[in-house]
Amino acid sequence: METNYAEAERYYQAQKRVKEIKDFYAHLTVYFLCNPIVIAVNLLTSPGYLYFWYSLLGWGFVIVMHGLTAFRVSPIFNKDWEERKIREIMEKEKKTQNWE
Repeated sequence: METNYAEAERYYQAQKRVKEIKDFYAHLTVYFLCNPIVIAVNLLTSPGYLYFWYSLLGWGFVIVMHGLTAFRVSPIFNKDWEERKIREIMEKEKKTQNWE
């Protein structure tokens, strides 16, 4: 019985990860489809002030962070950090409950 549960949990986690990667590719596609429009509008309406850089750089930073998270490359909030934080919070709650 435990094996079926473990297998189901692994399947669920894999399914969740595939969705994260798929969402990243959708986000990247929207980025590449929308920014040429932003650039064209900027150059046609006010070529003296190039504001499209804000979109390219700001949204580009968000895309990079999304990609790092989707592919589990994030150096800051990785799985080890999550586990340490969970243990830390559980310890704090345990100490708080003991004082009551």
